[in-house]
Amino acid sequence: MRKLTHEQLLQRQASFEPPKRPFHVLLNDIRSLHNVGSIFRTADGAGVSKLWICGITGFPPDNKISKTALGAEKSVPWEYRRDPLSLIRELKAQGFSVVLLEQMEQSVPYEDFEPAAPVCLVLGNEITGVDETLAGLCDAAVEIGMDGLKNSLNVTVAFGIAAYRFRQVLRGRPEARL
Repeated sequence: MRKLTHEQLLQRQASFEPPKRPFHVLLNDIRSLHNVGSIFRTADGAGVSKLWICGITGFPPDNKISKTALGAEKSVPWEYRRDPLSLIRELKAQGFSVVLLEQMEQSVPYEDFEPAAPVCLVLGNEITGVDETLAGLCDAAVEIGMDGLKNSLNVTVAFGIAAYRFRQVLRGRPEARL
């Protein structure tokens, strides 16, 4: 087994075409700019077609975001909207299912959930999560089971797990390709 060279990785980048997959992510009130940057980088790898940045969440250009995004803030389309509630209503009117990544009474294990396209995954604040009003607008909630003493993961880690699950399911669905 041999690791790919830097040149080989650059060749892959040069021929890259972003996936045409209707997979959006909404960030609401994410406090840490490093978390925002990490989410951009993971979104790029998972084929997210758009990031919606809402509430107090910081947005590019910002050096702290760029430090962890490593350029992904330039390759992943994004838009800032102050009000996540009106955005969710718009997305639902366009046919999106809106799925919350949160520990809720109605949450299902992420590994059992099969998202249908188009889909928007909602992430909330690192400490308080998503407020009840916003949660009430979502069509479903998924959560990542925990076996340790802590009851949650960092938002960027949780997003990575859920995003790649959504990617896996959406790749296999013809309606998920535009």
